[in-house]
This record gives sequence, structure tokens and C-alpha cells, in this order.
Amino acid sequence: MRVVIVGAGVVGMTTAWRLAEDGHEVTVLERHNGPGEETSFANGGQLSYSYVAPLAGPGVMSKVPGWLLRRDSPMRFRPAADPAQWRWLAAFMGACNTATSEATTRKLLRLGFYSRDLMQAFVEQHHHDNGGAGFDFARRGKLVVHRDAQAFASACRLLDYQASLGCEQQALDRDACVALEPALAGIRGDIAGAIYTPSEEVGDCHRFCVSLARLLQDDARRPGVSMRFGTSVQGLVQQGGRVTSVRTATGVVPADVVVVAGGIGSVPLLRPLGVRPMLWPLKGYSITVPIASGARAPHISVTDFANKIVYARIGNTLRVAGMADLVSGGTRIDPERVGTLVAQTRALFDGIVPDLPLAQLQPWAGLRPATPDGLPLVGPSRVSGLWLNLGHGALGFTLAMGSAGLLADRLAGRRPAIDAGDFDAARA
Repeated sequence: MRVVIVGAGVVGMTTAWRLAEDGHEVTVLERHNGPGEETSFANGGQLSYSYVAPLAGPGVMSKVPGWLLRRDSPMRFRPAADPAQWRWLAAFMGACNTATSEATTRKLLRLGFYSRDLMQAFVEQHHHDNGGAGFDFARRGKLVVHRDAQAFASACRLLDYQASLGCEQQALDRDACVALEPALAGIRGDIAGAIYTPSEEVGDCHRFCVSLARLLQDDARRPGVSMRFGTSVQGLVQQGGRVTSVRTATGVVPADVVVVAGGIGSVPLLRPLGVRPMLWPLKGYSITVPIASGARAPHISVTDFANKIVYARIGNTLRVAGMADLVSGGTRIDPERVGTLVAQTRALFDGIVPDLPLAQLQPWAGLRPATPDGLPLVGPSRVSGLWLNLGHGALGFTLAMGSAGLLADRLAGRRPAIDAGDFDAARA
């Protein structure tokens, strides 16, 4: 089958990988000059399979007023004269209840565990011929650090619930937390406790995309794979009610199936076909801190729960990422938001951030396309020949392999490894 994939971020590239494995003729179209150069470029780096609870949770709405008043808040909202933003917010608020959040968490955990299995199989297969799979992949474990006793108690209750769904986690007091990760010694007195998940992993998402592209292009067993970078998609072509090709700036690319995996940029592309996925970009930021010799940098991935900032050691750097800004304005970097990441990192890990110009910390901003309830759209749309793989929010790297596997199973007519109805793309 001729499959054209729009978008070469981590979701598009994993989709290409899985479909090529099934023997399809795959063409990837990407406006950038290489894979993973937008939202996937400098994300948090954590493959966090056991921490997939949606942003829409029962306690979120009570925190929003306080967040909106703080300049360094983990969430920022700027209203726009855009009905789509208000529809998304209304649906988001409707999902902020215990029943919806728990149901979504169960579904995302199944997808996350499936993704973990596929990622580990990929790394095992390609470790030797691709230098550790080529993207600084490592199983480092993860500590979610709580400073508030009430929040930690709530996390401990959630631990029991997640254990029933297959998560293997431990609750640690402050001494056990610092013993496990000595880099946290500077805030020992502030720690109420932490949840430790030893199975969590890290990697460089951009380099993962590059590795997939290289493997797909170099493997003689996949002569039907084509990567067209620097190619702007202008529209999807329908004939007889079916999508039959993709129109680009350099010509028309025919297809039996088109998979749209272009993140938030997919919304205007799909609109002329009457497909309107309820997506809104959660703007996130990161810095990448070089780890100097002798610096007390964390080896285990750390999440500062109160500030919603993640820290992942990727090779000889520390990736620091956070924020969920519901704003317009694209990927322009807000120096104040990046400054918050620098300040929070210095407060958590004394001496880790060198006195360098901000540009040398590689500040980055990306638009993470999120559905209101946190469930991505994976599979065939309501339009014949058009498939979607969209809406992963801040979990794109974590869920990409599983989403690609789910889509590939459905396209091949195989029984999916998990319930495909949980991520029905026809609801768009």
C-alpha cells in the first residue's frame, strides 16, 4: 500500500518506521530540512510511561487562579479572540473530574506500556549497529519529588491505584530520596517525599528521529521508503469522497492512504475536508545545560511536582523542561519563561547551571498539540483514505511508538495490541 505521512516529528517518524516494517511503500513529507526539528527537537527527554495522567485532573481548576497570578507559574493562559480556544477550554474544564481523569489515565497507561515494549524492542535490535540506538537512550528511573506533605500523601494514594494497573513504584521519605539521588541534598529539608519508578527511561527525541530516518534510508530491505524534507504540504486532494493524494509546493504525491501526523499545523490542513480535531498547543520551554566535570548533576530523572519542571540527564547534558502556556504567538521564546527554568534549576541543583549567556543554554520553545481530555487521535478519520496520529500533548515521545504500532495494526487489519476505540480518530 502507498502511504504518505505528513510530518516528520517523533510521531510521524515512528509511524513511518512501523509501516515500513509491515512492507508498505512509505513517503514522508516534512517542511523542515530534517526530521524532528520542531516540537520534537528539544523536549523534556523523559520516556515517562508510568506518568501519563492527563493535565485535566480533578484538582486542576482550583489551582488555575493561583497559577495565573504567578509570573513563574507552570501554567499560563492568555485569552485570544479565537472560538477554537474557548471550545477547547470548555471541553478541558468538562474533563477536570475524577471519573474522566481516572478513565483517561487507564487508557494512556495501556498505550504507554505498549509503547515501552516497542521502544525496548527497537533499542535491543539496533543497539549494536547504531551506537546505543543513536539517541543516548538509558534506563535511569524517575523521582517525582513533592515538597508539600498533602500532595505527597495524595501521590501515595495514587501509587496504590497505579499498582493495580501494572505500575511498579515506591514511596520514599526525604532521606531515602536523597540517598538514591545525592544531587537533591541541597533541598533535603524541603522534601516531603518522592515517588520512585525504576523502569522509566530517557533519550534525545531529536536524535531518535534522525536515527529512524537514517535506518529507514540506509536499509536496503526498505526500497520503498522516501523522505522528502524541505517540502511544504499545501493541501489534501479528494476524489469521489476519498483522499487520494497530497498537494505540495513541488507537485502532487499520490497515495492509497494519507496519515496526518503534523502536530498543531495539521489543524488548518484538515479543515477544508471538514475534519476538525479539537487540538490546542500547550507551549513548553526547555534549556539544555552542559554538565561540567565534577558537577553534582542528577543521574536519575527528576520531576519537581510543585513547579511542573522535569530534569533528564541526556548524555553529558541536563535537559530541563516545563510550562504549559495556553497562548497564541507561535514558538517565540519568552525570556522570562526561560529565566524561570534557569532559576528553578539553580535552586534545585546548586552550582549546576554555569554562568553562561542564555544562548549557550540552548533555549527552546515548542507547541505540543493536546486534546482537552489528553487522549490522542490515532487511526482512520471520518474521511475515507485519511488517517490521523495527533494530539499527544506533552507525551509525544513517550507514546509515539505505541501510537505508531496501534495505527499499523489497524491498517494491516490485525487485532490491535490494545483497545483501539480508546483513541478513535473518527471523533475529530
